[in-house]
Amino acid sequence: MDYYETLGISRSADDNEIKKAYRRMAMQYHPDKNKGDKEAEAKFKSLNEAYETLKDPQKRAAYDRFGHDAYKNASAGGGGTGGGGFSSQGFSFSFGGSPFSDIFEEYFTAGAGYERAEMRGNDLRYDTSITLEEAFRGKEIELALRVNVKCDACGGTGSEGGTKPKTCPSCRGSGRMHFSQGFFSIEKTCPACNGTGHIIERSCPDCRGAGRVNKSKILKVSIPAGIDNGARIKLTGEGEAGIRGGSSGDLYVFVSVKPHKLFSREGNAIHCEVPVSFVTAALGGEVEVPAIDGKKATVKVPAGTQSGQILKLRGKGMPTVRSATRGDMLVHISVETPVNLTERQKKLLSEFEETPNTSPKSSGFFAKVKEFWQEL
Repeated sequence: MDYYETLGISRSADDNEIKKAYRRMAMQYHPDKNKGDKEAEAKFKSLNEAYETLKDPQKRAAYDRFGHDAYKNASAGGGGTGGGGFSSQGFSFSFGGSPFSDIFEEYFTAGAGYERAEMRGNDLRYDTSITLEEAFRGKEIELALRVNVKCDACGGTGSEGGTKPKTCPSCRGSGRMHFSQGFFSIEKTCPACNGTGHIIERSCPDCRGAGRVNKSKILKVSIPAGIDNGARIKLTGEGEAGIRGGSSGDLYVFVSVKPHKLFSREGNAIHCEVPVSFVTAALGGEVEVPAIDGKKATVKVPAGTQSGQILKLRGKGMPTVRSATRGDMLVHISVETPVNLTERQKKLLSEFEETPNTSPKSSGFFAKVKEFWQEL
């Protein structure tokens, strides 16, 4: 039956008239309202077939010219209507065959967004490691990469001589094809252009139509002073070139900072454990310590300093990225117990031990212990 007669419209009907006619008749012959009615079911299928053809300008033009012969030999890849046997793999589905099909289609089968996503080049990752001193000063490194770059011969178009590819006539540049199968509207990548939306008549011999070639390239990357372990540097557009002029991906450089034999880092603070003699800790004094900038720093040790006490050197830590400010250096005091004592040294220490009130923490601790035992 003629598709226009099936929907009860004239051949000059516009898109709005086609849609209104389909919705009205689809509700009338829907299987849910006509359970067990084979004629209504057949009519409903005919309505779907007619609507799927006439709502598409390209299919409608082919039908107006060739009638049903336009689809007799159509395959799933070339475009057909009705009951083709399509696999679900690689397809996206939206509900069709109902008054709501066009609403779903606006959300799920709009093809304009596919071209950009499929043609953009891949993002790349590069891992590098530096020393803590290099993280303090900052560093410029060179990356040797082998990556897909834009073809110079065709300017990335994929066409010989750099000519502009033609819009794919099958999908009209969207890169997607729509079909109907029963109650579903099915969408898949256009097989004629592989989803690019364009057709190349004569491929570039250098890139074979891809618009990009695999080459080695050197990139200089500036690692800023103060960068922390695990930080990521993004180089926009330095990833893989896109297909046929598509935008390039990005390059991400992940930086790891090697452990240091003297220092550890926490944020912008530098930590360093410094051994101090028993005498210096008791009497006080000054101790020279190394700093991350390679210079020496002097730490004033107060008399009576205990092991584990932290002394702060302001502005001697790591710099803040892209700032003139610096963190602090935290010196962790480790009081050394003397070893290999002479007889005289032992005698002096024994005399020292007999002197009261020289170890306030010990005195307080043992007083609490004595009190604890008395309460038992």
